[in-house]
Order: sequence, then structure tokens, then C-alpha cells
Amino acid sequence: MSNREVVVLSVGGVRFVTRASTLQQFPESRLARMLNDDGWEFTLVNGEFFVDRDGTLFSYIMDFLRTLQVSLPTDFSDYQRLQREAEFYGLYPLADLLSQEHLLKPRLEILEVRFSLQEMQAFFRIFGSCSTTVETLAEQITVFTGQQSGRSWNSPFPSQKPLVPLPLERPSHHDMVFQCGTDYSAGDQLVARYVSIKPDNRKLINGTNVLGLLLDTLLKDGFRLISTRTVSSEEKVECYSFERMKRPAGLTVMVNQTPGSSGVAQAKRNHVQKGK
Repeated sequence: MSNREVVVLSVGGVRFVTRASTLQQFPESRLARMLNDDGWEFTLVNGEFFVDRDGTLFSYIMDFLRTLQVSLPTDFSDYQRLQREAEFYGLYPLADLLSQEHLLKPRLEILEVRFSLQEMQAFFRIFGSCSTTVETLAEQITVFTGQQSGRSWNSPFPSQKPLVPLPLERPSHHDMVFQCGTDYSAGDQLVARYVSIKPDNRKLINGTNVLGLLLDTLLKDGFRLISTRTVSSEEKVECYSFERMKRPAGLTVMVNQTPGSSGVAQAKRNHVQKGK
């Protein structure tokens, strides 16, 4: 069977089609030995290898063989069963990672938006339990400043005058501060601040509109609004709390073939965590 390029497996009634090289990622595994007619657990029926094991869990086995990475759904819970399947197939690097399920389980992520409206200005402060998420959000938000005549903060920004982007305030890796609206300058000139949130291209100056776009952006990014409350009635500070289940960073197994190793795969674990 070693000359096969495409291999068909029927695992628990679920059909899988893959390359022989994928099954040979770990030469000492049962799946690799199967191609050399060295696997009594596998029966060849009409050109397909029949395996009396769990077909649903085998889909995760195949994903691992194709990517050399463990990436499970946020609602996955069968870590021990999948570990047993990995041991059955002789994929011990995968079984080792699954035994450390605390590294694979999704984490609850919290984000809080504080919003304050004072006269013609609106103030925003965003706190996040995951610094990576806050950093990504900061890259989406741009504040522009410029001057305009008039006294209405709802006036459209003057396209003939250049707007200057301002950096967001970052008190720490877990929060950011910005504002929009207008403030009086000399004479009848107003200093205006506009906010743009990608992928939306609008430059908004009204705080309520910016708040609506910000909340909509978070909801589209998988967050769920869990509570709203007034933090300070005197300063009119409103607080919006969000949460989502954050998938952990992928766990990758690096396979190195060394000369004279008789085809034995050497595997090591490379774990990269973000947002801690």
C-alpha cells in the first residue's frame, strides 16, 4: 500500500479522503504503519480502510495531521476521549498536549466600555481582560482633530480643512481613552474631534453615534452584552459590560526528521500564548 497517493478511510461510518503523506507525518503511528500493511486494526474493504473507532473525533485527528496544530471548538469538552483516540492511533505528541487540557480550554474574556457625555464632548474609556483584543481594537479606532466655525457639534466636518489624526491614550496594555465632540477655541472657532472605527469609513463627531458604532463593532466581533449600568449619576458615566469565549492560541507540534533516525519522527511542543 506504500505507493498510494490518495487514501480513503471509513472511521465509524464517516468517510475521510486524504494524502498518504498526511498519514505518514508520524512514521511510528498506526496510521503510517497501516500503509505498509502493518496494522491489524484496519480492514481494507473495496479500496477503503475501515476503522471501528469514533468518526467524529477522528476529524480532529485529521485536522491535527494536516496542520500539526491543536485547535478545538470553544464548546469542545471530550478531551479525555480524544486523548484516548490519539493514543490508539499512536499519535503520542497529540495525546501529550490533550493531557494538558487547561492549555486548550477557551477562556472567558471581559470587555467594559465607559461612556460619559458632558456638554458638547463625549468621553470613552475601554477596559479589556485581554491585552491583545484591546490592542486590536485600538488599531481600528482613529481620532481626528480640526477646527471649524459655528457652535454645533453636529456640523459636518469641513472637507476643505485637513484633519490631523491623534494617538489614543493608552494608560496601560488593558485600556484606552479617547474623546469626540467640540470645544471652544479663540473667537467663534471650535476644536472638533472626530472618531472613525474600521471597517466603517465615517468620521463621527456625535458621541451617541460613536457609542452606537462601537457597540455594534464589538457585537459583530463575537462579544455579548451582559449588563449596562450607571457608574456615576453626577458625571453621567454609563458602563457597558461584554463577554465572549476566547479561543486559546494554537498548540503546535514541530516534527523534525533527522538522518539515521530510521524514519522516527521527533516531536516537540511549541506553545505560544497571547493576550495574557
